[in-house]
Amino acid sequence: MSELLAQIVEFVQELVITGSYPGIVFVMFAENVFPPIPSEVIMPLAGYLVSTGDFNFVGIVLAGTLGSVLGAIVLYYVGAWFGEPIMRSFVRRYGRFFTISENDFDRALKFFDKYGEVVIFFGRLIPVIRSIISIPAGMDRMPMSRFLFFTTLGTAIWSGLLGYAGYALGENWTRVEGFMEQYQDVVIVICVILLALFVAWRFNVWRTRRTAGVTAGAGAGGAAGAGLFDEAAE
Repeated sequence: MSELLAQIVEFVQELVITGSYPGIVFVMFAENVFPPIPSEVIMPLAGYLVSTGDFNFVGIVLAGTLGSVLGAIVLYYVGAWFGEPIMRSFVRRYGRFFTISENDFDRALKFFDKYGEVVIFFGRLIPVIRSIISIPAGMDRMPMSRFLFFTTLGTAIWSGLLGYAGYALGENWTRVEGFMEQYQDVVIVICVILLALFVAWRFNVWRTRRTAGVTAGAGAGGAAGAGLFDEAAE
């Protein structure tokens, strides 16, 4: 698998070098639709080529942003096609296996309705999440104008930062990938911790409700028994 990814990276680098700005647009589009293609290889290389005079900095940022936004639009429509009803049906059937209820799903939709723009903007700055964040936006049917604005803003910042890092490091532009791997590892660890905390909280809620239900049932049974005893005594 690692050998395959190495071949993909090599192919991507060749596309950037030979394809000029259209090449950047294409590979950044592919990076969004096919996340194993890393943007931390594409944009730093383009930034390095700015330092050699082959590219213009504004040009690479515009090309990188355009490609990413086009890929995000594709995933937005994937989410819109997938739709909220299908996801709701999945939660109803299998949510209990993930300690997720339909009420949790409704709360998540309300949260996205209220803070969707912030989620989209910052999501575009986080590896792994930056691609798939477009799917819930499509599921929620976020207005395309809002989606495009915050996606473009976050993507432009991401592309600009990576491009400038490659420009500043020059021939050492490949070091950016190492920095980004560390950043990605931190993000993954945080996500795993948050997921574990969520599962623990949901389990505690479930156990509390179950205990309360058993207690209530026992109380109701005792009251019914006492009533029958009183009736018999009469």
